[in-house]
Amino acid sequence: MEVKKITKDNDLKKAFYIRKEVFVGEQGVQLEDEFDEYDTLDGQCEHILVYYNEQPVGTGRIRVLDGFGNLERICILEPFRKFGLGKIIISALEEIAEEKGVLQVKLHGQTQAEGFYKKLGYRTSSNIFMEDGIPHILMLKEFTTK
Repeated sequence: MEVKKITKDNDLKKAFYIRKEVFVGEQGVQLEDEFDEYDTLDGQCEHILVYYNEQPVGTGRIRVLDGFGNLERICILEPFRKFGLGKIIISALEEIAEEKGVLQVKLHGQTQAEGFYKKLGYRTSSNIFMEDGIPHILMLKEFTTK
């Protein structure tokens, strides 16, 4: 397993492929809703790829806004979901947040993944809300200062 910060368009296209397969193909998110103005390499957010057996199989991004690291677009191709890659993605995004001096991160987690995020130290901070037709909750995590 390897985590790679995306710095090239070719790698960003790999992340887009994974997101399209998971969010659009599996979960029915509208294609025009999945991709946005932050899907660039201009520094507004940082994207990562996670590899399993040298194959890109997972992705996520972080965007810093109002003192929070917003973890977004976290997904893994279905055949690779039982190898602990989700934890690796979250850890890599949190590391980027800490490198940027951010002490709090948040995400809109699908309700079916709430237990997963809680095991990683996140706490639920909202009622259930709908996003792209899927029930979500706001989850927060604060880092302890070193």
